[in-house]
Amino acid sequence: MLNISISKKAGQLSRLVRHSAMAKRTGRTHRPVLASQSQLGVTFIGHSSFFLQIGGSSVVVDPIFAPWLFVLKRLRRPGLRIKDLPPLNAVLVTHAHFDHLHRPSLRAIARATQLKSGRTPLLIVPTNCTDLVFDLGFERIVELGWWEDFRLAGTLVTATPAKHWGARVIRDMHRGYGGYVLSGGGHSIYHSGDTAYFNGFAEIGQRLHPEVALLPIGAYHPESFRNVHTSPEDALRGFVEMNARYMIPMHFGTFKLSQEPVDEPVKRLVSGARRLGVEDRVHVLEEGVAEFF
Repeated sequence: MLNISISKKAGQLSRLVRHSAMAKRTGRTHRPVLASQSQLGVTFIGHSSFFLQIGGSSVVVDPIFAPWLFVLKRLRRPGLRIKDLPPLNAVLVTHAHFDHLHRPSLRAIARATQLKSGRTPLLIVPTNCTDLVFDLGFERIVELGWWEDFRLAGTLVTATPAKHWGARVIRDMHRGYGGYVLSGGGHSIYHSGDTAYFNGFAEIGQRLHPEVALLPIGAYHPESFRNVHTSPEDALRGFVEMNARYMIPMHFGTFKLSQEPVDEPVKRLVSGARRLGVEDRVHVLEEGVAEFF
């Protein structure tokens, strides 16, 4: 039975690698557009990476700019370039998986802000993750557990629960994971990190009242993947239960991490939003094109 399972997983990985290698990389890179002091600015970089402007702070979440993730080719170009970003106040990492905690991207971001401003951004990570990032050039690293807060100038960062796991490799299951709600300047935005559907969406909504929800919609097939990832329908359910005003999808189209067709998550999201009557509240962003609230 074990040999059959290993063989099946090896076959799945082989198909993902072949698809990645043969696919043409698409998408365009843009220059960032800066928000005014009163605006919430949201720019999708790709995968789960975002450039956020809120409460006078400039923040990047889960940055990965690499053209390859090990043997998986990046299918969509990053919407922004590190060298074009303004000096950042903080970088947030939701968990230690390689497609979210990308050490080369973090190192490059720390260096870029240092060159532009003479300082490095703050780095916020889940509990028990400092040992993975201490040598990347950040002067200060803050660990947050679920529901813990950190004040970043005019922005409050609150760590939130998720249904996922945080190990970097196999045995380091002690590492934390989750999402964040950023609140400031009259706005609030939730980045879930990776998560399956769970009743925590409603609790986050009740406690923190996010205006915008960034929710993952890809890597749900085979069905067992929904134990740790939301399908488009799961994400919509969480969005409705959270009672956020707007939803922006993520974790789709950049890397082929699972067996569903690359273009399927957005199609299912749009169809599901239409059935629920929330299509005007679901905004699918092009990489690198800013949206302001």
